[in-house]
Amino acid sequence: MLRIGITGGIGSGKTTVCRIFASLGIPVYNADQRAKWLMSNDKELIEAIKSLFGPEAYYENGQLNRQHLSDIIFSEPKKREQLNAIVHPAVWQDGDRWNAEHPDAPYTLKEAALIFESGGHKHLNKVIVITAPEDLRITRVVRRDGVERAAVKARIAAQMPESEKVSRADFVIFNDGHQMLIPQVLQIHRQLIAMSGGEAG
Repeated sequence: MLRIGITGGIGSGKTTVCRIFASLGIPVYNADQRAKWLMSNDKELIEAIKSLFGPEAYYENGQLNRQHLSDIIFSEPKKREQLNAIVHPAVWQDGDRWNAEHPDAPYTLKEAALIFESGGHKHLNKVIVITAPEDLRITRVVRRDGVERAAVKARIAAQMPESEKVSRADFVIFNDGHQMLIPQVLQIHRQLIAMSGGEAG
């Protein structure tokens, strides 16, 4: 079974593209959603986060105090690195367990915002990058999240440049509003099926 990563900057359209792959019967693992779940449910990870950020990292009901963590990691880059160093391995272990549950799939997709930044691409066979013009990405996120354009620009500036992600990609999907997504996904799907030794349905 091939393990394929799928990534792109904020507003590039990862969720939409993953839905198309899922409609083709391909299992999709959302690493960012699972990371949030693990940070509130994995006992070892919870203890590690408390030791790093203090008991106030969690509310009395056991839920993660995201505001507390955000305030710290955005003002202290070293703390962000330390958080990533404990969360990413937990997500990879969780992803390995998830992959084992899909032995008959020709390939699986791991959707994550930080595949290259976390070094996760080293554990994958191929990486798909979704790209879109920055102005379009900003407009999408403003509409989706109801935030100011300046806030979206700041989030984009904090990410790896999209051009670098594209240069490191094995496959690129252009979600610019002009090129249709489904034909691009189908073409990559057929190539991955062929690489896995299977046949496209």
